[in-house]
Amino acid sequence: MPSPAKIDSIYRYPVKGLTPEQLVRAALNPGQTLLADRRYAIENGPSGFDPAEPKWMPKPHFLMLMRDEWLADLRTHFDDASHVLTIRHNGAIAAQGDLETPDGRAAIENFFANVFANQIKGRPKVLSGQGHSFSDVARKVVSIINLASVRAIENMVDYPVHPLRFRANLYVEGWPAWHEFDLVDRIITIGETRLKVVKRITRCAAINVDPDTAQRDLAIPQALMRRLGHNECGIYAEVISGGNIAIGDTIAAEEPELL
Repeated sequence: MPSPAKIDSIYRYPVKGLTPEQLVRAALNPGQTLLADRRYAIENGPSGFDPAEPKWMPKPHFLMLMRDEWLADLRTHFDDASHVLTIRHNGAIAAQGDLETPDGRAAIENFFANVFANQIKGRPKVLSGQGHSFSDVARKVVSIINLASVRAIENMVDYPVHPLRFRANLYVEGWPAWHEFDLVDRIITIGETRLKVVKRITRCAAINVDPDTAQRDLAIPQALMRRLGHNECGIYAEVISGGNIAIGDTIAAEEPELL
């Protein structure tokens, strides 16, 4: 019997476009993302986003790797208790600020305005809003990447592909390549946690950026289109029954009901 599929790693992204943060374990709640995942975004010029009535907006309104690969050269950390974001640039702390206070947000905004003035469209502004998720899709989801699919892409492009290019929440080891696509509209379980797979993930130019070097050095969506006829890799899932998950947990698919 093959070994069961397991969670290889868990990541969250407190600020859209900025550094992944690895977690050993996480709590998943129904209809929610991982804690603080895409909780904040940095507006790249006026967008019309209203924190009092937050609505989904497409990612070009914000700083993001699809266009702004230089973001990958920053190293950031968000502290849940204090809401403080720390930004390191060129190995040193360049800015810190409590993202829930005007002064703290201003410290972060000023860093981007002063250091990257020639690379942004307008005055940067830190955004958040009542638990809103600045996801690439208009729903609160957990993103999942199959590491065997990443290895299949390496064979396509004949080059090492860092899994963090895909900025997923859960990385799974043990599925055959592209098996995740067979799970759309099905329920997957991780212990007591149950998630419904709702959508394949369409990939953009963000995955062409190496997260270690901040260089745009590959053309992965184009390679997927040439070889497979689509530019999709990974799946989105919505949490329907909450629970705690951890690295090493088994992830399994429920058998579909027979009608």
